[in-house]
Amino acid sequence: MYSLLDGAIKIGPLVKKVREDNMPAVAITDHGNMYAAAKFYAEAKDKGIKPIMGCEVYVAPGDRSRKEKQKGEKAYHHLILLAQNQEGYKNLMKLVSEGFTSGFYYKPRIDKTLLRQHSAGIIGLSACLGGEIQQLELNHHLDEAEKAAADLVEEEGSARDEEEGGQRTLEELEDGEARVGHAVAGWRAGLRSRTRGERRLP
Repeated sequence: MYSLLDGAIKIGPLVKKVREDNMPAVAITDHGNMYAAAKFYAEAKDKGIKPIMGCEVYVAPGDRSRKEKQKGEKAYHHLILLAQNQEGYKNLMKLVSEGFTSGFYYKPRIDKTLLRQHSAGIIGLSACLGGEIQQLELNHHLDEAEKAAADLVEEEGSARDEEEGGQRTLEELEDGEARVGHAVAGWRAGLRSRTRGERRLP
């Protein structure tokens, strides 16, 4: 909607198509902003569709207040965030606002420190080819890509722990560690398999 020079879809046709296809919910994730949130929410609710509020944020490679790039470094990576509940929506608004007020450099950027502080109620997705994991993979930095994937999984788990007041049994903690291990193992296998395939190309 407001992904300037990138997104072309309009809210009305989107909601109409979602209803025609009998989809119960739909999300929007504009780049770096939530300008469409109010109109999107109203139109989706009016048509009986559950609106999922989100944003494809720009994440600085380090401190968002640093307004310069190191040699070979990108100014930002992409990350999709979806609000899971009211607390998540408030945190999402805080993150997007801080991107403009304290992290603007080429784009409104957040950083991982800010994300950890306001991650409760938010679901994170690795985004498009502009995401950190994908960029590391494309440049064959597989160990760093694996670490980035593990960090995202662990951050989501930490936010869930805080929502539940930290009351988790030993079995639940062990299960969480196992799921992180499986997720990272999956990333490792996929990354290395795809990279080997690319290297076989002439």
